Amino acid sequence: MNLKDYKKLLELKQNELIRATGDRDEIRIDKVADEFEAIQLAMNRELAIRNLDRKTTLLHNVGAALARIEDGRFGTCLLCEEEISEKRLKAVPWAAYCVSCQHNLDQQQRDYASNEQTQFV
Repeated sequence: MNLKDYKKLLELKQNELIRATGDRDEIRIDKVADEFEAIQLAMNRELAIRNLDRKTTLLHNVGAALARIEDGRFGTCLLCEEEISEKRLKAVPWAAYCVSCQHNLDQQQRDYASNEQTQFV
């Protein structure tokens, strides 16, 4: 794939996410008399909020990838500055890190979350 193809793909994804994050009816708080129904609505709202948060984060990542295309840094790992493999970019066009650096970042995040949990136990 060439840069134009990635840009087009990212722009399509960005437009899709903009539409998806615009609908916030699912997070509206409704008053209901039945306690069970109120609990169900609260659980549905929590799930909708998590999905909205995930989509918003992805929208930010897609926008950042488009900015990297514009400034000539697309396809280069932001940590080690090595080239991100085409296979990875085809799978995750908004990838900012090579597989190795992403793995290290994910491990650091898991370690941090694990340490946070043990402090409160």
